[in-house]
Amino acid sequence: MQATGPDHPTRDAGFGIYLHWPFCAAKCPYCDFNSHVRHAGVDEPRFLDAFRAEIDHAAERTPGRTVTSIFLGGGTPSLMQPATVAGLLDAVASRWPVAPDVEITLEANPSSVEAARFHGYRAAGVNRVSLGVQALNDAALRTLGRLHDVAQALDAIRVAQATFARTSFDLIYARPGQTPTMWRDELAEALERAGEHLSLYQLTIEPGTPFYGLASTGKLVVPDDDTGRALYDVTQDLCAGAGLPAYEISNHARPGAESCHNLLYWRYGEYAGIGPGAHGRIVTEAGRIGTVTERAPEAWLARVERDGQGIVETETLAPADQADEFLVMGLRLREGIDPERYAALKGRPLNGNRIGMLIGDGLLERRSGGRIAATARGAPVLNAIVAELAG
Repeated sequence: MQATGPDHPTRDAGFGIYLHWPFCAAKCPYCDFNSHVRHAGVDEPRFLDAFRAEIDHAAERTPGRTVTSIFLGGGTPSLMQPATVAGLLDAVASRWPVAPDVEITLEANPSSVEAARFHGYRAAGVNRVSLGVQALNDAALRTLGRLHDVAQALDAIRVAQATFARTSFDLIYARPGQTPTMWRDELAEALERAGEHLSLYQLTIEPGTPFYGLASTGKLVVPDDDTGRALYDVTQDLCAGAGLPAYEISNHARPGAESCHNLLYWRYGEYAGIGPGAHGRIVTEAGRIGTVTERAPEAWLARVERDGQGIVETETLAPADQADEFLVMGLRLREGIDPERYAALKGRPLNGNRIGMLIGDGLLERRSGGRIAATARGAPVLNAIVAELAG
């Protein structure tokens, strides 16, 4: 078993690298991610050099790890030239051993998909693509501020599936005016197009976004809680029936096709966050630490060029904080959590009476190996379950 750091008390969940490319062609009105539009273009060679420097810094803090997954997220990584992607992956491979079966995912938007570029990504080492389709309805795509239409989305799916062995795409539901019947029809079409994996997210109105301003003045109305629950139930029923059951609240896959990198997060593994606004969780001599880099791309670039890294926050996580993070992340998974790992992180076990009460209420269940997991009834109220267990 690969060690994940000094005195790490539990089983290895892997070691991943998250590379954040923060640039987009346009900013979507619902998005609160760290993404930026640069109409004058991006100096990719200069940013690549900065990524290399930050990769060097992260490698010095994480000796003895083997990389099990790499995720190029954003922003829109598919705006990068294939040579830039190759440079990033080569930099990772030069600093850590890389597992033979490493999963290397690149996020792409349908509007930036070109077959030649995708072949370039594959040649660079990318073996999985995740497409931000978001809707299979042209009016909805316009509302969401997307730059592609349905025809482009379907073409992008075809190109991706012809180029990569592993693909996924995202959809957003609980959109303004959407009914369960409308979503059922749209999701059925998506399932016909899907290969092995779908990510299906309920629309959330985040502070600071244009949608938040519209919603606060009543100009944007999303489905109420009862409709949202009905949409969620449609999602679970159709995906399970199509052989892509939920392995996490918002992620569905054929058995064996789950995203390794996403599982690493939810199983509370280690990952180095590289690039503007990237978050990381690594184990050092000081314990498990959380890192956050400078969000603004040009400020991050200047900081890395000056200091060799762009970290602006480093927090040593107390045992209670680690246990709470493990609980929040792990209970999102259908497989649930190992209570013994929680006890190892926190220094005391979960309250057995509270577990029993939640099982009696039909919100939790015991699974093989002593694990506990949210039931189908419990998954939609997971925040309340976590609060009860952690209290």
